[in-house]
Amino acid sequence: QGTCAADLYRHPQLDADIEAVKEIYSENAVAVREYGTIDDVDIDLHVNISFLDEEVATAWKVLRMEPIVLRLRFSLSQYLDGPEPSIEVFQPSNKEGFGLGLQLKKILGMFTSQQWKHLSNDFLKTQQEKRHSWFKTSGTIKKFRAGLSIFSPIPKSPSFPVIQDSVLKGKLGIPEPRVNRLMNRSVSCMVKNPKVEVFGYPPASTQAGVAPFNILVAGCTPAPSQVGGHCKNIPTLEYGFLVQIMKYAEQRIPTLNEYCVVCDEQHVFQNGSMLKPAVCTRELCVFSFYTLGVMSGAAEEVATGAEVVDLLVAMCRAALESPRKSIIFEPYPSVVDPNDPKTLAFNPKKKNYERLQKALDSVMSIREMTQGSYLEIKKQMDKLDPLAHPLLQWIISSNRSHIVKLPLSRLKFMHTSHQFLLLSSPPAKEARFRTAKKLYGSTFAFHGSHIENWHSILRNGLVNASYTKLQLHGAAYGKGIYLSPISSISFGYSGMGKGQHRMPSKDELVQRYNRMNTIPQTRSIQSRFLQSRNLNCIALCEVITSKDLQKHGNIWVCPVSDHVCTRFFFVYEDGQVGDANINTQDPKIQKEIMRVIGTQVYTN
Repeated sequence: QGTCAADLYRHPQLDADIEAVKEIYSENAVAVREYGTIDDVDIDLHVNISFLDEEVATAWKVLRMEPIVLRLRFSLSQYLDGPEPSIEVFQPSNKEGFGLGLQLKKILGMFTSQQWKHLSNDFLKTQQEKRHSWFKTSGTIKKFRAGLSIFSPIPKSPSFPVIQDSVLKGKLGIPEPRVNRLMNRSVSCMVKNPKVEVFGYPPASTQAGVAPFNILVAGCTPAPSQVGGHCKNIPTLEYGFLVQIMKYAEQRIPTLNEYCVVCDEQHVFQNGSMLKPAVCTRELCVFSFYTLGVMSGAAEEVATGAEVVDLLVAMCRAALESPRKSIIFEPYPSVVDPNDPKTLAFNPKKKNYERLQKALDSVMSIREMTQGSYLEIKKQMDKLDPLAHPLLQWIISSNRSHIVKLPLSRLKFMHTSHQFLLLSSPPAKEARFRTAKKLYGSTFAFHGSHIENWHSILRNGLVNASYTKLQLHGAAYGKGIYLSPISSISFGYSGMGKGQHRMPSKDELVQRYNRMNTIPQTRSIQSRFLQSRNLNCIALCEVITSKDLQKHGNIWVCPVSDHVCTRFFFVYEDGQVGDANINTQDPKIQKEIMRVIGTQVYTN
């Protein structure tokens, strides 16, 4: 911490607020640096984000074991009576691509501007005197409890469960002394270390090779009656402004994916919010999005996940070339014209599929991009079509699912080198899934859908398309998401589209699989990138085994979209398919799936 000269005046309310942060959080939660000659002071507030799930943190490009620092610059002598503080948001070790910090900085800037309209040192002192009056000897237990409920409101949202005494004791099994400590420190908005598993498999100590998959936020799940609150609720001022802004940041962080990164209005998606933060469809937000630097750079993505970019481009191409593109190519790109930054070159309100196809055809292969200077590749693309590179950036940044190429120790029974971890559920949906899983259990099943549909699925989620314009096949077994434990059935669905509406029989799939395994592999089947435009793909999903899951032999229908979460994704080239005899209910197959979950998911 910085030091000050003996004659330097430091406002006492600032000292009181700093001490409140130390009292409620820890000594390390705040750092102070004074600039006496210019009457300024930097206050660094360290917000703990270790409650985020590892996969969510990876998708959001944050380091979950390192606090996010909120740096506020105040007037040293005037504090709340001085100018509105400037705000910086950063992680010391997160040097590049910290788009989440830009979003949070914008949110906290708007929050501070609103609070500054009525904040003053005298007003805050009055609020704090009220708090101290509750702790006088004349105060009653009832007053003390009332005080707790007033100055420690916990946000009530699906992403941020309410911490209640009975919930903690009953559902978490935490010893009573720890419950009391949590209640006394509930202003911190989170349980410190509860370990809860998404997949619900035994921890590594009881099952070899399977690590626990820790899920976000707190270790308890809100009851339906607790979900009425809002993460934008204004925290109390009873502990001072520094604690208030820390509490507000803690409320907002778990739900950043649910709000536009520019205007901070809640997203309205057909199937709820998705995993990654994104911009909304308002034109002003799209323009700002391109200038704020929130968008992932194509160069960075190609360098760190070239195979994923390759897949995203292939999905976009399949949707754009489909006879059903007017229905399934959703969302349509919003791309700013590089020659006229005030207009949209691609506009969802004025769709031009031919121009879009021309730009997509000018996007150079990802293989070429990895073999030379990215800047040189971009120059070549710009010469071919000035909209090619902006379109590539949109394809990357509009993907709202977390996709990672699995390394060599993957699911061997799927017989393809193109295997991906695919997580698309936002934290709130994953929490609801976890709650249902505790009640009913879960299993794995395949979902087959033509590759032309996946451009939309990655951005809108796996939706119930039955009896909608999105439906391609009949809904013979009712409304819901169709799944199967048998690979041959899902392979059949994955090949249907582009005019092919007859599902191949299992015998035909077996013949195709056998033929694939006997063809001399002159072109390496282990190629890093996709070699063909003739692609089939299926997903392996986890599904809740409640009474809602309707089983019609080997065709399952899940009418509740919250009960299906994608886990893995497999791509096959040139009409190839994997083993048509795979049954996810086979104990050997389940063991293999668990092995990959335990040894692969956490290495990414």
